[in-house]
Amino acid sequence: MTKLSVNINKIATLRNARGGNVPDLLQVAKDIQRFGGEGITIHPRPDERHIRYQDARDLKPIVYTEYNIEGNPEPKFIDLVLEVKPTQVTLVPDAVDAITSNAGWNTVKHQDYLKEIIQEFQRNGIRTSIFVDPVLEMIEGAKETGTERIELYTEAFAHQYGLGNKDGILPYVEAAKLANELDLGINAGHDLSLDNMQFFKQNIPNLLEVSIGHALISEAIYLGLENVVNMYLQRLK
Repeated sequence: MTKLSVNINKIATLRNARGGNVPDLLQVAKDIQRFGGEGITIHPRPDERHIRYQDARDLKPIVYTEYNIEGNPEPKFIDLVLEVKPTQVTLVPDAVDAITSNAGWNTVKHQDYLKEIIQEFQRNGIRTSIFVDPVLEMIEGAKETGTERIELYTEAFAHQYGLGNKDGILPYVEAAKLANELDLGINAGHDLSLDNMQFFKQNIPNLLEVSIGHALISEAIYLGLENVVNMYLQRLK
């Protein structure tokens, strides 16, 4: 079964809006795991507009499932990951002013840069994943960096699926087939939801993990967090 890692950035956004500790990020992480979630994902950004760097430290003793920290590997982020030592680090080429992740790595152009960073994380026992578009050349480039996994950037699929175009899955199927041939583990995330998750899972061979935040937290407003976590788990069987 594909693992569900819940991105709790939006919980931090809500907390920060009032400046206190409601909702309690640590309690939410505990509850998600208690409800059956198989991982917790955070994506701290330099301006700490949602997840704060201290949150990453505070979550370390709380998360007993998969702990995934995403971000652009600038020096401060690298230092944080090496300090916290999560299960996995996912490298994302975010611009400083990006509202959300909006592109995968060019793993050919940035291959040497990524290789050096990945080796440092691996020396410290941290599994690495690279955020990539479903482009075969980028999958091949990811393999050359030495990463253990890739995370397929699924916004394009989600957009096409919402328009009724199920052929939007085809580049992801081809990317997954190549990743499997190259012995790269496959994660996925961005705009996956209760509506499209099952179709994506059914078509992607050997999908190891999905990281879902915005849709899951939004759906939980209407359906309840425990219920939504379990609805995703059912779709990932």
